[in-house]
Amino acid sequence: MRIWDIPPGRLCRNHLLGEHNELHAIWNILTQGKKGYANHPETKRWQGKLGALYKVHETIVREMIARGYRHQSPLDRAQATGSRVQTTLVDPVERQIEILRGKGCDCDVGLRGL
Repeated sequence: MRIWDIPPGRLCRNHLLGEHNELHAIWNILTQGKKGYANHPETKRWQGKLGALYKVHETIVREMIARGYRHQSPLDRAQATGSRVQTTLVDPVERQIEILRGKGCDCDVGLRGL
């Protein structure tokens, strides 16, 4: 489970769509009290920051639409409470770039990073 701190435009198809799915899972855990991954570090970092998570979702959606995907799972803006800024990371961005490089996918994180 991961929400990358890398611009969605740099993610390959699989990571972009995977991030979108995982964002919805985190959103549902935090807004509906679901238990699944409630104690996962990625979920915990978004507690009290649904405003920021909503903003990330909208950025992902813009990228999905730019790539020709039809987005049909909007979030309820009324639930986008708390901070609109995310300052907590599970891994530093540099480590996230290393992780993506190691996956051998088409993510655009080349040798220069971001």
